[in-house]
Amino acid sequence: MFDFMNIMNKVKEAQAKIKETQAKLVHLTAEGEAGAGMVKVFVNGERRVISIHMDDSLINLADKEMLRDLTVAATNKAFEAIDVKIKEEMKSATEGMMPNIPGMDLGNMF
Repeated sequence: MFDFMNIMNKVKEAQAKIKETQAKLVHLTAEGEAGAGMVKVFVNGERRVISIHMDDSLINLADKEMLRDLTVAATNKAFEAIDVKIKEEMKSATEGMMPNIPGMDLGNMF
């Protein structure tokens, strides 16, 4: 039988570690690029865009639609990259803290 108090203590410990790690996510950054690096978008672990860099050759009103498309593509790639980093950070923060209960996969919790 499981030691219920031990499990509850582990859950509280994991919650504290998760909260601490979430506070650090603002410092985690990822980059997405499109158009062979002509548009770069940087996001943080709070899933917020922190900056956008565009090659000077793109600043042309005639290419406005292409610029929009490249910005969207780069932003989506940056968010995909930060999601991977967030998951890695959260996994490492809680690794070994929770008991291995068959049928209970906590790996996709974040």
